[in-house]
Order: sequence, then C-alpha cells, then structure tokens
Amino acid sequence: MDSTYGMEWDDLRYLLAVAEQGSLAGAARALDVNHTTVLRRIGAFERRQGLRVFDRLPGGYVLTAGGEELVSAARRIAETVTTLERKLAGQDLRLEGTLRVTTTDTLMVSILARLFAAFCTSHPGIVLEVAVSNRMFNLTKRDADVAIRPAVDPPETLVGRRLSALAFAVYASPAYLSARRDTRDLAAQSWIAPDESLADIAVARWMTAIPKERIAFRADSLVAMREAAASGIGIAALPCYLGDTDMRLVRIRRAPVKEIETVLWLLTHTDLRQTARVRTFMEFAAKALGQERALLEGRRPIGRTSQ
Repeated sequence: MDSTYGMEWDDLRYLLAVAEQGSLAGAARALDVNHTTVLRRIGAFERRQGLRVFDRLPGGYVLTAGGEELVSAARRIAETVTTLERKLAGQDLRLEGTLRVTTTDTLMVSILARLFAAFCTSHPGIVLEVAVSNRMFNLTKRDADVAIRPAVDPPETLVGRRLSALAFAVYASPAYLSARRDTRDLAAQSWIAPDESLADIAVARWMTAIPKERIAFRADSLVAMREAAASGIGIAALPCYLGDTDMRLVRIRRAPVKEIETVLWLLTHTDLRQTARVRTFMEFAAKALGQERALLEGRRPIGRTSQ
C-alpha cells in the first residue's frame, strides 16, 4: 500500500460506506450522493493506492483481504473523528446552527410539530432538522443530536430525562363498534397489528396473545394502524396521545393496557450535553412535554369510551 499519495479522510468515508452497505447504490444513499460519484471515488482510490479494495461480485461489493485491513483501520479512524467532533460540538456556546432531532412518527403527528414550531419562533438562529424514524438512531455516531422517543432502557452512552410514562389503549371507530355491539371479548375482534418490521415494540409483543386468524390488517407504523382503525377495518392498540386526540376513534374500555406501557425519554450524547443549542432545546422540550403529561400517560379526560 506504499504510495506517494496520502490518504484523505473523505476517501475513507466512501470506502466505509461501500463496505457497510455492500453496494454502490446503498453507499450513495448513505452518503447522499449519486451512484457514479461513489464509483468514481472508489476507482480513483484503488488506482492511486495500487490496491484492489473490493471484489465486484454479482451479489455486491465484497472486501478483499487488503480491503479488510484497510477498512478495519478506517473504522478506528472514523470513531476517533466522530469522538473529536462530539467533544468540539460540546464546547459550542452559540445559540445558532443546525440541531438534528430524531423522534417517532406518532409523536411527530400528534404533539411535536407544535413544540418544534414554538421552539423555532423562540430561537430563530437554530435550524431544526427532524429525522422521523421508528428505529433508535446512533447518537454516538451523531446520526442525531437529540432523541425524543420511547425506550425502556436507553443506551448507557446517552444522558437526558425520563419525561413520563407512555400509556396505550385499544381503539376503534364508531362504525366498527356499531356493527359489533359486544366488544368485551377483545380476542374475538378483528385486529390491526404491527408488521414484522415492528416486532420489537411493546404493542407487537403484547399482541402475540391475539389469535393470528383475528388479524385483519398489518402496517409498518402506528400512524398507519391509527388510520386503518379510523376507517373501520378493526381495533388497534395505540399510544393514548395518538388515539385520544383523534375524534374518529373511541377508546374501548377506559383504562390503558398496563402491559404495553413504556417510557418517553429526552436524550443526547454525554459529549453534547453542554452544547448551547442542545441544552437550550432539551430544557425547552422538557418543559413543553411536561405540560402534556396527562395526555402521554392516558389520564386526560376522555369524551368517548366503549365499555
């Protein structure tokens, strides 16, 4: 690997992306560039270094032995660079710049949009970037600066606040209920369930007790499940902050389902907690979400329930 050309960190980023994604297309998506840019950068690097990093196989790009060694070293460099970036960001005292927040689709459509609007009005120098996803972003790698999301046991590398319990209840549309006067036996109802991509969430685990033949519809998000329930397809277990704020739905039975309850956290990486815009946003969000605690915990007065 001797060469008169030095290696640049940007080159290593492209190598890591292809190694982790296994294809040029996947790397291009991860890096937010086009396919030909990745192809050109990988080819130029291999020519400069006189090293074939990848074998081009029908199933994708596979590291050669020399590529394995190089990528292993690149991963260590990436960890060092990311750690340095976090520590430098942690010393940023400016109330300006970009703040990347990750949260779930259910929180975004029900509560957080107005919270974000109020924050942007109060702090116009801070540009919010919101990443909506049902997976836990890696804050260690700075996929996001702050996370607002349900979690039972957050990673030990993260710090923040436990905001409240998150209650769940079972909901249906009035049309569904009028067609089925007796909903006392929940197992006998037509159910809307999470699909396999959400198999790890509390609702999916609780629903393993529901007979499979009673599942009428599956979806890959709780927002989609809410829409299906509102249309009358069946009943669905939903967060109370999502179901209780939708006038198209009726809560079946007044009490939330204790077995599905989880916890809402506001989290950041320990290296970022003193960053001015991170600290300011977390204080703002904690106060605003504290005012929503009755809704989050399923204790807000409910206008309509079916016993």
